[in-house]
Amino acid sequence: MQAITSHPPGTYSDAAGEVAARAKAEKQVVAKVSRRLLWFIFLLFVFSFLDRINIGFAGLTMMQDLGLTSTQFGLATTMFYIAYICFGIPSNVVLARVGARRWIGTIMIAWGLASTATMFATSPKTLYLLRVLVGITEAGFLPGMLLYLTFWFPPIYRARANALFMIAMPVTAALGSAVSGYILGLDGAMGLKGWQWLFMLEGMPSAVLGLVVFYYLDDKPQDAKWLSSSDKEVLARSLQAAHMPKPAIGAGSSLWAELSSPTVIKFGMAYFCLVNTLAMVAVWTPLIVKSFSADASNRMIGLLSAIPPVVTVVAMIWWGRRSDRKQERRWHLMLPMLLSAAGWLCTATSNQPVLQMLGVCMASAGATTAMSIFWTTPDQALSLKAQAIGIALINATGNLSSALNPVIVGWLKDTTHSFTAGLLYATVLLLIGVVIVMRLPINGGKRVQ
Repeated sequence: MQAITSHPPGTYSDAAGEVAARAKAEKQVVAKVSRRLLWFIFLLFVFSFLDRINIGFAGLTMMQDLGLTSTQFGLATTMFYIAYICFGIPSNVVLARVGARRWIGTIMIAWGLASTATMFATSPKTLYLLRVLVGITEAGFLPGMLLYLTFWFPPIYRARANALFMIAMPVTAALGSAVSGYILGLDGAMGLKGWQWLFMLEGMPSAVLGLVVFYYLDDKPQDAKWLSSSDKEVLARSLQAAHMPKPAIGAGSSLWAELSSPTVIKFGMAYFCLVNTLAMVAVWTPLIVKSFSADASNRMIGLLSAIPPVVTVVAMIWWGRRSDRKQERRWHLMLPMLLSAAGWLCTATSNQPVLQMLGVCMASAGATTAMSIFWTTPDQALSLKAQAIGIALINATGNLSSALNPVIVGWLKDTTHSFTAGLLYATVLLLIGVVIVMRLPINGGKRVQ
């Protein structure tokens, strides 16, 4: 007869109490990190994204002043993204070596000055050159910040952190839409065109914030004087648990084998399909809105263009919290992509301005929300040694779509004299992306084994 093992009274309750205490301590430390970092990196992303999309608003008057066709205007953005893609990986490698504080501060000063200099464009060629400079200098910011968040937030908190960071995109689009319309109204002041005022007033703040970065950011939790020793210990334990064990994916254990694995390729392809819509929203929204509001003034177009981003902010916060609460990622990524595809289809097939605007809102909310969920997943399928390059590689692959979208959509617009073909192109890519996501190794907020 086998003896029944007894346990001292209170063993299970003590263990449960210890787990609960650790979880509470972890939540408190993450909350402290959130209060310190998220508002600031949100602000940095606001001006990063503003310097990326303000050419869309400048195009309302700049195209005529510089004699640009839609194809040439789109090519300027394509040149930006070609430079952005080429320098994204090297920039992340440098960040991993010298730290976020020094590198992010340096590139912010550089791209702020380069973006401001776009006011001196006098022809298509000079515009291309200046946008290339902005692309080179801004290339490392988003992948660098995504890597930076993995240093501070355990995976189970990442969707909310990503959402609160990435709402900078729709917030910037909303505020930028409204403010840019008014800035364009400065046309003629002090001998400058409205679009020149736009690049100057929206570019210089990035350079100023770059100086602030040197004094405010810490590279890693162990460098933070605002965290106590116990806070650092709790956070280190949580991050270490998230990173161990973490087998390399791919055929072998080498860095190249991991980065060239089918899993990383699928992540890049899925992001490529998603980013096309993000580029559509960022670059073409003012002109799409103008296409079904032909009699609206630039100020009115700016205000109308602010509606989709407002809807997007609400969707991102709610959906990100829901994804963390459910600890589910795959459907929380696929459903917003499907919503976005339905939105573009609605805008493309309807001739009612209200339905067309509803479609743009659906497309913007769906794609940007999907982006915040997407970036909770790749680092869970990458070893520590591959994270910096892997995240930058996936980001670069996706941004090939940002490079192609302005030229393809611009060419389709010039050829068909309508945005319908471009919207259908975005719809098809989103549906392909959903199919790819179905095959990604995604496992909630937990580790991919």
